Amino acid sequence: MTDTPTLTARIQAWKAEGKKIVFTNGVFDLLHLGHITYMAKAAELGDKLVIGLNADASVKRLKGESRPVNDQNNRAALLAALFFVDGIVLFEEDTPRDLIVTLMPDILVKGADYTVENIAGAKEVLANGGEVKTITLVEGYSSTSIINKIRAQTT
Repeated sequence: MTDTPTLTARIQAWKAEGKKIVFTNGVFDLLHLGHITYMAKAAELGDKLVIGLNADASVKRLKGESRPVNDQNNRAALLAALFFVDGIVLFEEDTPRDLIVTLMPDILVKGADYTVENIAGAKEVLANGGEVKTITLVEGYSSTSIINKIRAQTT
């Protein structure tokens, strides 16, 4: 996990080398096949994959007091172990818009459950000459459904 200024400098160095920077974001609470497939496809779109990870406080606001199951340090460590992830940065806000504006990736990626118009930071990335892409999600996988299944089996 890297702080924003350090990652910004790293991204600028990668861009100076002609590397295409791909950015996506999420909670990635209970890492599953859907997450792995999504991030692997995102990584294939460029040279370096950067993940914006919702901090614990942000997750609680978005998903409720019982979340996240895994704290931000555990979630970041799991993502860092993936060979196709080149950088991870936490964000405290409910959307990564400000982080995206700061990092200014070449390609911004979200799941196909979003439309380009609804992707935080899309307008800014497009205005900067970048691309915004959506990736089809693997059906049947979500951290919330896994949590609900566990709860149903233990009650």
